Amino acid sequence: MTPSLTSHHPDLSKSFARMPADYPRRVLLAVCGLSPQIVTETLYALAADEHAPFIPTEVHLITTAEGARRAELSLLSDDLGWFHKLCADYRLPGIKFNRHHIHVMRNAEERAMDDIRTRQDNHDAANFITDQVRHFSADPDCALHVSIAGGRKTMGFYLGYALSLYGRAQDRLSHVLVSDPFESSWDFFYPTPYSRVLQTKDGKLADTAMAQVTLAEIPFVSLRHGLPVALLAGHASFNDTVMAARAALAPPQLIIDLPGKRILAGNKTVELPPAELALLAVFARRVQQGAPALAAPAKDVPDADWAKLYLREYRAINGSMAADIDATTKALRDGMDGDYFSQRKSKLDRRLKNALGAAAEAYRIKDGGTRPRRYSLTLSPDAVRFVTNVAFKKEIK
Repeated sequence: MTPSLTSHHPDLSKSFARMPADYPRRVLLAVCGLSPQIVTETLYALAADEHAPFIPTEVHLITTAEGARRAELSLLSDDLGWFHKLCADYRLPGIKFNRHHIHVMRNAEERAMDDIRTRQDNHDAANFITDQVRHFSADPDCALHVSIAGGRKTMGFYLGYALSLYGRAQDRLSHVLVSDPFESSWDFFYPTPYSRVLQTKDGKLADTAMAQVTLAEIPFVSLRHGLPVALLAGHASFNDTVMAARAALAPPQLIIDLPGKRILAGNKTVELPPAELALLAVFARRVQQGAPALAAPAKDVPDADWAKLYLREYRAINGSMAADIDATTKALRDGMDGDYFSQRKSKLDRRLKNALGAAAEAYRIKDGGTRPRRYSLTLSPDAVRFVTNVAFKKEIK
């Protein structure tokens, strides 16, 4: 009878009931250079884990142009086909892995990369790997297992770092360990359930049935919560993603450029429409002045004092002669009511969240959490500055 990796473990049903093995889509994502056996070694180790066996529904490999050729010939060809042999030997069902699942790294000009040797190569590889992880982690029904055991050290580093940036609770990171004398042997792909003798790199003979392959899981800190929505939803470079994560962890600093219609929040420039920027400026000004929290205007009751505060900042943004000033002044001629305030605040919150992710929380206008609601920015006075266009440009260099 053909052996099964999971048949050795009587607690299989309990293991499969645990996260992340119960996700409908389970992806093994690995990097490799010229040693494609990392795929079969890791796949074997995942399925053989007696505590939490994880059988992927699909396998994806990130590699170089030459690495792709070797992977296709050694893992998928009719002559060798070690991936198919592994699945047959251990009855691993329905794992999708074909030549379209082998992703050759591409540079900025969309040319296939042969290696990572230059600074530009490193930059392009980081972007490509980050985009792959972002793509898979965008699927809420997918549990992603990332292996950093193969390829150049830079490839493994970028893959692990990308998972730290985008990874979720159901995702895992690991390195596979192979016992001597099978490690680095070109002819070894996994421990076989039958005797198979090969010659090791030092010229000795060894039986692959005696090999031991284990998985070393690597804990990682997920920074996903700190990324802006725009970076989670679309393509972003490795550097942009890292900068966004840094911004989420950095002490809040708010620099406001009214004429430039922009702010610098957590080292990220955010363009804001005058209507939302003016409201933020009202509360930033109060932080600088040490003024107390402010009650919002009442619903359907125009407040002249609130309109005066708001229009002062609005004019500083648009200039007193702008056409928008007349329209806004007319809309607030009787004062600002609660609906106008709420609309501006809601739009400001959305724009900050989309641009800054979790870091936006430090720059939101908050209501104090108790009634009566009193609104303020919870920044310290030394964390808020108003600057001109020229000064702003110096800040972002």
